[in-house]
Amino acid sequence: MSRFETISTDRAPQALGTYSQAVRDGDTVYLSGQIPLDPVTMEIVSGSTAAQIDRVFLNLEAVAEAAGGSLAQILKFTIYLSDLADFPLVNAAMERYLEAPYPARVTVGVAALPKGAAVEIDAILSLTDR
Repeated sequence: MSRFETISTDRAPQALGTYSQAVRDGDTVYLSGQIPLDPVTMEIVSGSTAAQIDRVFLNLEAVAEAAGGSLAQILKFTIYLSDLADFPLVNAAMERYLEAPYPARVTVGVAALPKGAAVEIDAILSLTDR
């Protein structure tokens, strides 16, 4: 029997492989990377990179809520961008979806992401008050 609890919601895209949307260990929740998939169609959202970033934050929000938390309880994001010139778009989205104090983060430029996405973000969430 595992001591970990897996988290799943139909409000976010289902896993594309052998992983869970999130895993909870005590008060810590590890959210798997989300790409800008529409959870209904399982297709990349159309439109701009900004629209893709928004979809990713909505997907992360849905998983955080399924775990009993919220984006306000995120401790750290890891952001993967296929074009680092999109960094300001991530900053703008973080200002829309989060409030100060902002979580820690790292941003990594990558050659490619699943399904040709422009962005992928994973997170670590604490279910204790922030």
